[in-house]
Amino acid sequence: MVQGNLALEIYRQRLVIEGYCQEKVTSEKICHYLNSLGKELGMKVLLEPMTNKSSKYGWAGWVHWESSGTHVYAWDEPKPFVTCDIYTCKKFDVQKAVDFTKEFFEMTEVDFREV
Repeated sequence: MVQGNLALEIYRQRLVIEGYCQEKVTSEKICHYLNSLGKELGMKVLLEPMTNKSSKYGWAGWVHWESSGTHVYAWDEPKPFVTCDIYTCKKFDVQKAVDFTKEFFEMTEVDFREV
């Protein structure tokens, strides 16, 4: 976990996971992922996942957890691609999040970085 020099008494953990998928990602798939990821990481959902679609960029989704939340962005072109941005004030297992995300979206290539 990398943290700046402000609010050192507040724990923060950030993880960005990106990957190419075998098929296009739908709104339903994003909602299912966000609920499932919360369970996988032991997060309490405060607001059910929401999605919205931009005709130019594709789907986006968000879930509010008690300890913050996660955003997902999905592109169809030039080929199916997903970015997951996890931010929380509760510690979670990075490798578990990466492995779950890769398997859930059937990613052919994956990259991740703690921020």
